[in-house]
Amino acid sequence: MLLQFRGDAMASIREIPGGISRFERIGAHTHIRGLGLDENGKAVKIKDGMVGQEKAREAAGLVVKMIKEGKLSGKCIILAGPPGTGKTAIAVAISKELGPNVPFIQMSGSEIYSAERKKTEILVEALRKCIGVEIHEMRKVYEGEVTNINIMTAPHPYNPYQKVPESVRITLKTKDEEKTIEAGASIAQQIIAQGISEGHVIQIDAETGRVADLGICLESKKGKTYDVDVSKKIPRPEGKVLKEKEFVYTMTLADLDQINAKSRSGSFFSLLFGGSETKEIDTEVRMMVDEQVKQLVDEGKAFIHPGVLFIDDSHLLDLEAFSFLGRAMESELVPIIILATNRGIARIRGTDIKAPLGFPLDLIDRAVIISTYQYDRESIREILRIRAEEEEIKIDEKALEQLTDVGQKSSLRYAVQLLSLASQNAKMMKRDKVTVEDVERVSSLFMDVNQASEYLRKHEEKFLTH
Repeated sequence: MLLQFRGDAMASIREIPGGISRFERIGAHTHIRGLGLDENGKAVKIKDGMVGQEKAREAAGLVVKMIKEGKLSGKCIILAGPPGTGKTAIAVAISKELGPNVPFIQMSGSEIYSAERKKTEILVEALRKCIGVEIHEMRKVYEGEVTNINIMTAPHPYNPYQKVPESVRITLKTKDEEKTIEAGASIAQQIIAQGISEGHVIQIDAETGRVADLGICLESKKGKTYDVDVSKKIPRPEGKVLKEKEFVYTMTLADLDQINAKSRSGSFFSLLFGGSETKEIDTEVRMMVDEQVKQLVDEGKAFIHPGVLFIDDSHLLDLEAFSFLGRAMESELVPIIILATNRGIARIRGTDIKAPLGFPLDLIDRAVIISTYQYDRESIREILRIRAEEEEIKIDEKALEQLTDVGQKSSLRYAVQLLSLASQNAKMMKRDKVTVEDVERVSSLFMDVNQASEYLRKHEEKFLTH
């Protein structure tokens, strides 16, 4: 192998040891891969990390199909059920089924209450982050391998002893054509900044002058000589040097709002720091973005991908926020909204009105409700088994049965917490597998909600009260 290095001293190259493991965070729902449905949309008892809740999963499957077909935009789905029955798991499974290209934003109902921004502004931004815009654009570009490059310099206007790039002459070559072009100082500066030299394949936007370094040409001298290089190697482009190419990029409405807001903010502050003077985006900017997007869609240059906004603990929203969501559902550009709650008949925040789920009745009328139920013993056992596999915990069958008992008497969430604690205790005791002794020890050290309530009642007079 021929290696060439610049400079007098030979470069020091060392191999990175292969035993480095990637950072992993085992979250509450990292084991979920999808809704676990068969080809007919029927829920399999245990599949894709999902266990039980077959009825809710099948209902969610219908929602996913309608989202993919673009028939559910502006609709609201409510996930209602007791705590720890898999509402968030189903929402995460929906996002997995939709794929990576569909925007999915998860937030809590308490996140909209900020001292710096209005709650409606936070909701608007969340809604617009969930709407993807796939833009197709034809642009004229100069593209080819750089076979010759000559940068002309001139004295700096404020320092005659310093030279600055004034213009550049570049010869670009494709398989079918070779052309020499001249460009100004802006393109010359980009070429210097990116370290572009002969042998590189570049792309210059004919309208904006943006320069993109695509890599090193395989047919060039540099591409044949340098076996070790940080740049990727690509074949020499075909066709003419000046050509029209289609560029496809996906942005959200929130991204477009930010770009337009910055371009409109021409104040001294924004020129210096590149930011907007206000924390909120003007309504006129959003209306202008909507009109531009609609025009692009009508011209066939863009496609809308409605995503999902999932608001957990949505009973924490107040009447104003619910009213805003109800109005937003009637807009043309709006994502699918999923609200999750564990409340029964509850008071709507900020009012004395009691309503089902703590939601206004007019919002419930516009939504479809998916209910979840308490897990049976078999489901609890299988979920604990899956969590053990996800966290790479080896557990004895008797210990698993004991944790299942805990899940039935207390809650599934508490049993999952004890599983991790029991695993840590087993490590301290130099055991490779979680045993009944580990489960019993952590059960004696920690209290579930029932034990905590009993303890507080027993010693109530010794605790401070407000």
